[in-house]
Amino acid sequence: MTWLITGGAGYIGAHVARSMAEAGERVVVLDDVSSGVVDRLPAEIPLVRGSLLDREAIDRALADHAVTGVVHLAAKKQVGQSVEEPLTYYRENVHGLTVLLEAVVAAGVERFLFSSSAAVYGVPDVELITEKTPAVPINPYGETKLTGEWLVRATGRAHSLRTACLRYFNVAGAARPELADTGVFNIIPMFFDRITRGEPVRIFGADYPTPDGTCVRDYIHVADLADAHLAVARRLAARDVPGDVTYNIGRGEGVSVRELADLVGEVTGHRAPPVVEPRRAGDAAKAVASVESITADLGWTARRGVREMVESAWEGWRLHHPELSAE
Repeated sequence: MTWLITGGAGYIGAHVARSMAEAGERVVVLDDVSSGVVDRLPAEIPLVRGSLLDREAIDRALADHAVTGVVHLAAKKQVGQSVEEPLTYYRENVHGLTVLLEAVVAAGVERFLFSSSAAVYGVPDVELITEKTPAVPINPYGETKLTGEWLVRATGRAHSLRTACLRYFNVAGAARPELADTGVFNIIPMFFDRITRGEPVRIFGADYPTPDGTCVRDYIHVADLADAHLAVARRLAARDVPGDVTYNIGRGEGVSVRELADLVGEVTGHRAPPVVEPRRAGDAAKAVASVESITADLGWTARRGVREMVESAWEGWRLHHPELSAE
């Protein structure tokens, strides 16, 4: 088999591409490198530069590399930006997916793994979010991911395409420093960015109905996430089990924002008290995954804890911020 990984030069994509290649899978990456980093990929993984909106580029990649399965990771994923630019998000995340699926069907590809998000759930008031928890997204990003799931499943049923949708919770950490998340859109890099600028980290809201008043979230190490992709991809390659599956990907354990801020202070040595600011609209008090389904079906479970996420992320952050090397 050969797997085409869209967005494979990105933070998550590079981890997935490397994990699958190291496990013996044949991998090729399609990425427009608008946010990806070419150096994240080893030389032995072919990189095809192209956009999901370019059908000809996709057709060539599928044909030239005899692709038999797709792992679709490429997407716009900033919640705030999606509110400001919904047309961009629907064009990239939904229309781009449509173009990709059209090419996949035309090429006779039989397996499709879709990178979804816990954002499809919105703000459910439950202790643990299962795959059967109603999906009620509250922003355009979550809407495009839920629409993407519908599109993937419908295409699978109509064209005998074996599909899987993975709903990520909060991804963090790095398998190696050079693969670290260099953006400042997720909470741990946001904390690091404040520290780098000599400012205290910020907590949005401390009056939630949680043990310490701050939001509780489920964090998953990106290397564990990559391992989950490998396990699900191999399930799709086996014809003796059903396709059309949906799995939560998390640890099944909650960590509060204040606990995370304290851990970041401990790991980095920057222990200034956090600044508490007003709540942000749309933040759920608690969002923790049930991961029983993927564990029962595939035996997959997360192996890395939150401290390892923070420590590996900080090592990568320091690599990309040499001004911190004198500390």
